[in-house]
Amino acid sequence: MSTCRSLTLSALLLCAQSLVAQNKPIYDFQDLSHAYYERQKDSLKKAWSCPAIYKDKDTQKKYKEIWNGRTDFITEAIDDDGYLYENEMHNYLDGIIRQIAQANPKLIPQAPMLLIDRGTSVNAYATGSNLLAVNIGLLAFSRTREELALVLAHEMSHNALLHPENGMKKRAEWLTSDEYKQSLNAVLDSKYERYSRLKKVFEGYSFDRSKHQRYHEGDADSLAIVLLKNAHIGVDPAVFLRLDSADIQYRQPLKKSLKEYFAAYQLPVDESWMVKRTKGLSAKAYSFNTTTAGLADSLKTHPDCVERYNKNKHEQTSGPFTPIPASLRNKAMKMMVWNIYCNGNMTAALYRILLEKDLGNTDPWYDFMFSNVMSGLYYADQKLNRFNAIAVKPKEYISTNYYELEMMFEQMPREKLEAFHNTLQQASFWSNMTPPEQGFKSLMQTLVTSTSDNDKQKTAAKSFTSSFPNSLYCEFATPFTKK
Repeated sequence: MSTCRSLTLSALLLCAQSLVAQNKPIYDFQDLSHAYYERQKDSLKKAWSCPAIYKDKDTQKKYKEIWNGRTDFITEAIDDDGYLYENEMHNYLDGIIRQIAQANPKLIPQAPMLLIDRGTSVNAYATGSNLLAVNIGLLAFSRTREELALVLAHEMSHNALLHPENGMKKRAEWLTSDEYKQSLNAVLDSKYERYSRLKKVFEGYSFDRSKHQRYHEGDADSLAIVLLKNAHIGVDPAVFLRLDSADIQYRQPLKKSLKEYFAAYQLPVDESWMVKRTKGLSAKAYSFNTTTAGLADSLKTHPDCVERYNKNKHEQTSGPFTPIPASLRNKAMKMMVWNIYCNGNMTAALYRILLEKDLGNTDPWYDFMFSNVMSGLYYADQKLNRFNAIAVKPKEYISTNYYELEMMFEQMPREKLEAFHNTLQQASFWSNMTPPEQGFKSLMQTLVTSTSDNDKQKTAAKSFTSSFPNSLYCEFATPFTKK
């Protein structure tokens, strides 16, 4: 009997711990870059003072313009909350970066400043001047610490080899060269085919720059492996093969029909909503290509991933490799879903949610976001903005299921959107939600029932932000307080 009681108590404790983990905030509103990196932004501007390296005034002026453009790109992204600081995620990434830097003091005398980019693409980028940004999409995609370390070491190599700085110099020199000016003037003086001739002027530069970039990518790959070996971090070039399919998230098919996912919330779906109609009369079919050939590499300027793997596969070290903590990957996925939602892309947000459910994720937070998507679409429809909220993607980059979801969102009658919103507002999962999420539910209810009353919306938004000033959901609410 005592053993049974002990097992029961253990099970209850595990359930309680699981609920606490699920209800723990992903991050605080103050962790978004507009607040967290305000001081660093000013320091960055001072540190990134453009050096005077050209005697020619035009070249130096152009170089400074390009240099300042890079600074503006980062500082404006900070102001626009393109980055965030999350302690667990930052410490994990920074730990890898510092391990690499400390083992390679001559090449990397100081660990770069790390920024966590909220982008969903599987990417990281080096800007030069010892700054490195890592997309949350990369953390959600990476399976092991070694996979992640290879990508980070690659970007650190770009900085160490001064590739960003040299690229800015080359661009300034080309744009102020006599050859460029003569070519441009010849086009402007011509009467015919200006556009096609102008394209040719830039094709020469672009082609040369493309070769330059590919050459640098090979250098960065090679140096990255040296950096990892010096740091005693395993090398897993197979990550290059995984990167080859990194940008096809929305081409993954769902395990069930759309009707089944909605039925779990007592939401009846009419199959006719998922059929594209021509002039309201006939259905039009589309043949989907399931191959990945021709899709752009996730790291846009990089050479083909298979080529990169073949060049480096002999550097493979034996495992076992270290799995990235599930808590970090889960957190990164939630961050992406929330970011996509705040950017107003309801289709992509819901598709990510359904893919998580396919993986067996039962976290009620995804039910909360399912409800927010449907409420957000209903609100957008009332504001005559449904098409933008659907954010249609090219058919070549999506699965049949994604296409059906777009069609469904496009063709659902407004009264059905309202009915779905009302049903979800009464769903049982709300009992598992935290006070900020309950408050957000109330805010959404006010928004969808008072779309033409800015004062009511403003009052509700202010009430939410004052009640839950630390909640990440303030990102959505704050713009309504300024109406």
